[in-house]
Amino acid sequence: MAQQLEMFRPQGQDAVARYLHLTRNVMPGLARARGWPVVHDHCFQRIVLDNVAGGVWYDRIARPAHRNLTAAQAATALALCEAIIAGRADLHQLNAASLRWRGKARRP
Repeated sequence: MAQQLEMFRPQGQDAVARYLHLTRNVMPGLARARGWPVVHDHCFQRIVLDNVAGGVWYDRIARPAHRNLTAAQAATALALCEAIIAGRADLHQLNAASLRWRGKARRP
């Protein structure tokens, strides 16, 4: 799977650029076929950033996030995107956590 993820990484770009590429292009392209709960780039960014921040991201990271992430946060965001794509992280659970932090938890 690691080799498959290489095709998603633009060459020579940093973690923030790769995170943006995955959330803007790759993940929305996979969403419907995988039955993910979201399909839009900004939703993937919300889920990933909220989970990186451990709460509502803009309460903890200055806007715009892509310019204000620390190197560690950017690396974590990229790793989380890759884990979601590889099926090692459950996007449904990550989305549920994001929605709980935002007071928008869905009822079963």
